[in-house]
Parts: sequence; C-alpha cells; structure tokens
Amino acid sequence: MNRRARAALLLLAAALGLAAQQPRFQVEVRLVRLLATVKDARGEPVGDLRKEDFLIFDSGVPQEVAVFERHTETPLSVALLVDTSGSMARKLKEANASVLAFLRAFFAEGHPEDAVALYSFNQDVTLQANFTRRVTRLENELRRLRAEAGTSLYDAIYFGARALENREGRRVILLVSDGADTTSVKEFRDALEAAHNADAAIYGVLIIPVESDPGRHIAGENALIGLATATGGKVFLATLGERLDAAFAEILRDLRTQYLLGYYPRNLPYSKERFHRVEVRLRRPDLRVITRSGYYVEYESGSEPEPPSRGPLRKP
Repeated sequence: MNRRARAALLLLAAALGLAAQQPRFQVEVRLVRLLATVKDARGEPVGDLRKEDFLIFDSGVPQEVAVFERHTETPLSVALLVDTSGSMARKLKEANASVLAFLRAFFAEGHPEDAVALYSFNQDVTLQANFTRRVTRLENELRRLRAEAGTSLYDAIYFGARALENREGRRVILLVSDGADTTSVKEFRDALEAAHNADAAIYGVLIIPVESDPGRHIAGENALIGLATATGGKVFLATLGERLDAAFAEILRDLRTQYLLGYYPRNLPYSKERFHRVEVRLRRPDLRVITRSGYYVEYESGSEPEPPSRGPLRKP
C-alpha cells in the first residue's frame, strides 16, 4: 500500500472514531402535528393567521413549519366521552340535552367530513356509536344511556385516543363528566401519552352543582385540567342549564378557529428522554397561542412494553 493510500485510511479511521464519540439523537423522523388555538387580549379566537405568523421550537431548536392548515380546510374527528357513573344519575338527562344541542350545531356549521364517535364510561368504557355524521344515531344512543357504578375516566380517554390515531385531519377528545377518576386500570400518564400519540386535544366539561360545593373533588378536577392543558385543550366548570350550553358554545368556537401545524423534527440535541417539549410562538405579541406541550418519541417496533389493559373494549 502506497503512502497516499495509507494516509487516506488513517483519515477515514479518525473521522469514524470522532463520529463514534459524538452522540446523536436518534429518533424516527415523523411528522409532529399540533392543533393550535389563538386568542386575542379579550379571549376571542383568532382564525385569520398565516403560516409565517407561527414559530415552532422543539427542545429549544427552531423548526420549519411543513404543514399549515386553517380550520375550514381539514375535517375534525371528535371522540365524545360521556360519564354514566352513578353520580350522574340526576344530571344525565339534562347534560345530554346540552350535548345534543352541541352536536347539531357542530354538524350544521362544520366540514362535510366531520365525524363523532360516542363512548359512555362508568366502571367500563363502551363504544355506543363509531365515527358517524348521523345526528339521529348519536341522539338515539344518548337517550339509551343509564347511570351506574364508578368512573373510569382515564380508561375512557385512553380508548378514545386510540380510536382517533388513524383518523385524517384534526382530532379532539371531548369529555363530559361530574367528577374524578375512581375505577380506571389506566393511569394519568397512560391517558396523557395516548392523547399525545393521537395528536388529540382534550376538552373537558365538568358539571358541578355549585362552585362552592364542599363535595367537589378538587384533585380530580385539577388532574383533568392538567390533561387538557398539556394537550392544548381546556376544561370548563359549569352548572346544568345555560352555563353548560355556554361552555359547549365556547368549545365549538375554538374548534372552528383551530390551526393544524406540522413539522419534521430536525437538528435535535442528544437526549435520553422520551418526551420532547414543544413551544409554539407567534410573531404578534398581542396574541396568545394554546397548543400541546410536546410529544413522545416512539420506540422501535416491538420494543415498547404494552401498558396494562382492562380487557377488550365492550361494545353494545
């Protein structure tokens, strides 16, 4: 081997050794989708922004916006989760009347491919109607619901999120309940990770008797607020009647002014953490953006442990 060939081999070996010493963040390059709601100083939704108005940071690193769609351009899939635990016995009929009014407005004003799946949950989670646009089907299933037993709220979010994973467009979990989780097999972190993996924002409507009721489960309310905030959604505390209708009306306004943002993670620093924090900023300081706090890095196929299960989802 001549001198030039030996020198080339030495340079190659040095380069390979240097690369081996510099850790790189290895992650499946997939599109990270973010639902974003923008509010002005009065709390009113803003729906006329452009792609250039948004800045995305992943682990502090600026990212290029690869997908930008306004609310009217993409269909919306909603997993509607209705609490049918025993504590809802006296509230269910009136609560479902407000839910039905929301559904009618939702389909009347929305995208032609919008769809809703209805789940009920007490100690079990039951799929009452798969994704559909038929309001009469959803109405009939709502009327059949009966209240009994415990509250598997985290299980309901988990199943709802899993159902949303392969839906096109925007994805939202809308949960109607009067209290905290009591009987789930899944835990808070399971529900949150499932929602993140589905790119789904959680909106919660908590039905309360009165705001000063000493029987309210504040820890449970805070847990749901944490889930909603982390996924870019919101929780509304409402009594039955006009305040409940107003909560659904505000949710509808938010859904109709959402943005769908997407990017492919690039140039990320080395990290062993599965969760990656994402920050979305606006170039306009007078506006506020609400979106999820990050996403989970997926394991390679076959290496992720399956979380405990309460068995197959029961269908009527």
